[in-house]
Amino acid sequence: MKDLKDKTEKDLEKMLREKREALRAFRFGVAGSKVRNVKEGRALRKDIARLLTELSGRKTKVK
Repeated sequence: MKDLKDKTEKDLEKMLREKREALRAFRFGVAGSKVRNVKEGRALRKDIARLLTELSGRKTKVK
């Protein structure tokens, strides 16, 4: 969480897109039985939530 505070909004949005793409790929991998680590999906969702929380916190601080 501390490293998120140092990043710019553009960097956070880029990371968010990457995490969402990784989650999409994970879901397709689960459907195709290619994924071994099933806890990866939970970790990705938590990372996405952290990014969204930081972005929304910054938007409310600006106003």
